[in-house]
Amino acid sequence: MGQMLRIKLGAILVLTCGALDARAQQTVFNVPSTDVLELGKAYFELDITAKPNNSLTIKSFSSFVPRFVAGVGGGVEIGLNVLGNIQPGRDTTTLVPAVKWRIYQGKDNGWTVAVGNNFYIPVRERSYRFGTFSYVTTQKTLTTKTRLGFGGHLFSRQVAAPNAIRAGGQFTLEQTLTDKLNLNADWMTGKHANGYFTSGLSYKLTGKLTGLAAYSIGNADARKGNHFAYLEIGYNFN
Repeated sequence: MGQMLRIKLGAILVLTCGALDARAQQTVFNVPSTDVLELGKAYFELDITAKPNNSLTIKSFSSFVPRFVAGVGGGVEIGLNVLGNIQPGRDTTTLVPAVKWRIYQGKDNGWTVAVGNNFYIPVRERSYRFGTFSYVTTQKTLTTKTRLGFGGHLFSRQVAAPNAIRAGGQFTLEQTLTDKLNLNADWMTGKHANGYFTSGLSYKLTGKLTGLAAYSIGNADARKGNHFAYLEIGYNFN
């Protein structure tokens, strides 16, 4: 069960955020971006991860994570994820309130900076009582419609792994291909529940609806099967 917890503890970073305007969320896939919803804006998303076959590292599974994000003004957004709906096996339900604050947005230089914190509150099958994920992230938008990001993070004990290095780096790439299609990728360093490289496509289905399809590959034991599919559907209410 410990390996399977990373499935969407492996999406620990909550509340996604892509480069398309219709997707003002909080991460690219698992790594936070600098995007923040404006005051009064709201967004809902469902993340699905799945591995159809067994391997030495991970058995077959499916996982479903709903999340909600709202802009509260002043460059701040708040949200809630519900983690731990993993099949087969016992659900390890964890509520994850989150807050992000964009502390800098350059007018013409293309640079933005944001800081944030997620709060982990296990309510079923608890292996710890409370945890946090803190981060700072910086992104630069280029004239080629490419956005590159880098930053650092710190997990509290037990959130990502019992005995892993809890601090590390995180990196993002978002490339606009057409008005509706983006190529996105992110990577979080470390050999723990969130140590993955994920890449895929984001497509704007309608003015309010966006879909993503990607694949996640673990920093550890990738050759032993530590990889899985990642799907996402997001809806902007405003």
